[in-house]
Amino acid sequence: MLAEIITIGDEILIGQIIDTNSAWMAQQLNLIGIKVKQISSLSDNEQHILAALEEAKSRADIILITGGLGPTKDDITKQTLCKYFNTTLRFDEQVFKNVEELFRKRGRTEITETNKKQAEVPVDCTVLYNAVGTAPGMWFEKESKVYVSMPGVPHEMKKMMEDVLTRLNAKFKTAVIIHNTILLQGIGESYLSDMITSWEDALPSYIKLAYLPQASLIRLRLSATGNDEAALRKEIDEEIKKLHTMAGEYIFGYEADTLEKLVGDLLREKRKTVATAESCTGGNISRMITSVPGSSDYYMGSVIAYDNRIKTEMLGVGEETLKKFGAVSEETVREMVSGILKKFKTDYAIATTGIAGPSGGSTEKPVGTVWIGIATPKTVIAKKYQLGSDRGRIVIESTLFALNMLRKVLINE
Repeated sequence: MLAEIITIGDEILIGQIIDTNSAWMAQQLNLIGIKVKQISSLSDNEQHILAALEEAKSRADIILITGGLGPTKDDITKQTLCKYFNTTLRFDEQVFKNVEELFRKRGRTEITETNKKQAEVPVDCTVLYNAVGTAPGMWFEKESKVYVSMPGVPHEMKKMMEDVLTRLNAKFKTAVIIHNTILLQGIGESYLSDMITSWEDALPSYIKLAYLPQASLIRLRLSATGNDEAALRKEIDEEIKKLHTMAGEYIFGYEADTLEKLVGDLLREKRKTVATAESCTGGNISRMITSVPGSSDYYMGSVIAYDNRIKTEMLGVGEETLKKFGAVSEETVREMVSGILKKFKTDYAIATTGIAGPSGGSTEKPVGTVWIGIATPKTVIAKKYQLGSDRGRIVIESTLFALNMLRKVLINE
């Protein structure tokens, strides 16, 4: 089954708000075996909406619409749907009771004529009652197609969508679609593609592979379609085992895993602590670590040693080291990470120093040169990376490489 999602509202098209509804709806539809063919954003214009509905029915079996259901004059979706389905509005007592109850809970007693119009619904629709707002949803069926109109307010739409998904699943008896996402770090997309070509080519036709790269990370999504959920899950698990034999050193997690959460879990499990000394990353590693709830169990603190004076005074980096080797060097990062470990009395430490640009590079040390150090109870590890020339990307990639280095150390120890 194919679906099309249409969002209505000038506020989306002028960038006043971001359309988060479509992505969430697409995810939910995919989970019940309904593929999204197209996503469109429309202005609050009757002819525009009518034309989009007519085009959508040629592409999809299910057309889901959000937005334009408010009580004000600029919200024209309900009236436009009446025109499209050649019907009129009627007053729905149950919707009105819902509006009254919602107003009562909010301490409001007066319901204006404008608010009362929320209880008007098309004669030919099945009303989808709104449990958390005043605007009802509407379910239409025409020429074997299903059209569903829902509020644009995200929490109202999501609550109503629970009912919509149940109805769609019951009506269409959709196929099973299983997704499994494998997360990799430390390898480029093209290198990975070459590495796993034989495995990818051997995948059965009903299992599709998608590459979803971002800064220093790759998400490989396996999607299997069929009728036997248990069999599909077993087959995907077998394919992931094969993938591990080829690219296992780069795989760090699955689905919604994050490096900062995985590192935190390992530290908590081992009852160990960590601190950071950051130069080129400017505190981003600390920000990522502390974004995890409960990180105070293992994270002790950081020194943002951006200037060389801070490196020497706070971390004990030798002035001679800086003079002889420079701030961006193996020698400096080793002294930084050893210094923060000693200063904060932690079990592990991370340090970064690099040239984030756009200036400051040289032939010997171009922009994007980054040294990362990891201190353990027994040793210090240092590694150099060349991370391109985009300042923001360098900071993100340095952070991810640093976290993954610590993750591997924790696992191996």
